[in-house]
Amino acid sequence: MASLFSGRVLIRNNSDQDELDTEAELSRRLENRLVLLFFGAGSCPECQAFAPILRDFFVRLTDEFYVLRAAQVALVYVSQDPTEEQQDLFLRDMPKKWLFLPFKDDLRRDLGRQFSVERLPAVVVLKPSGDVLTLDAADEIRRLGPACFANWQEAAEVLDRNFLQPEDLDEPAPRSLTEPLRRCKYRVDPAARGARGQGRAGGSGQEGEAEGEAAGLF
Repeated sequence: MASLFSGRVLIRNNSDQDELDTEAELSRRLENRLVLLFFGAGSCPECQAFAPILRDFFVRLTDEFYVLRAAQVALVYVSQDPTEEQQDLFLRDMPKKWLFLPFKDDLRRDLGRQFSVERLPAVVVLKPSGDVLTLDAADEIRRLGPACFANWQEAAEVLDRNFLQPEDLDEPAPRSLTEPLRRCKYRVDPAARGARGQGRAGGSGQEGEAEGEAAGLF
């Protein structure tokens, strides 16, 4: 997974804005995790409405106030903000564990094209291998909240043998009765495997101004 950002810098959204600029640091933050790429912009009203939902989703999975052990998930904010000031303002109230690309890094635009982002906000979910699990999980996060992480985690275990649970490998948790449904829902088409930028399965064509804005960005 760290290979997606190889040679790049990721910044932690804490007060010191610590930079992860070595392969070892990137691997420690991203390997053996589901990685969420959050495409958004502070100037986008839909993103402003979605941001508190995503913040709560992430906190409830990673904050020890809610869980005994943080979930194996990382989130990278891929800013589509027109200015660095707007990016900083948008991130100000977001979790400190979020990562983001420097504003001047062109990878912000390249990732939008690579994953065929057509509207904002969008959340691309990547398996530990780097393969796409879902091209836009924003609606799923709205509907299910943190519960959808279990769906992704279980699907990643089924589809990707190298996804390892942290620590408790000798006593793996029993699979749920809904596993067959998740296996079908998140099955990867072999013909599309590895082609991350193959586009999502058709847009509605009525996504409003945010979609047009996103399309123009890439």
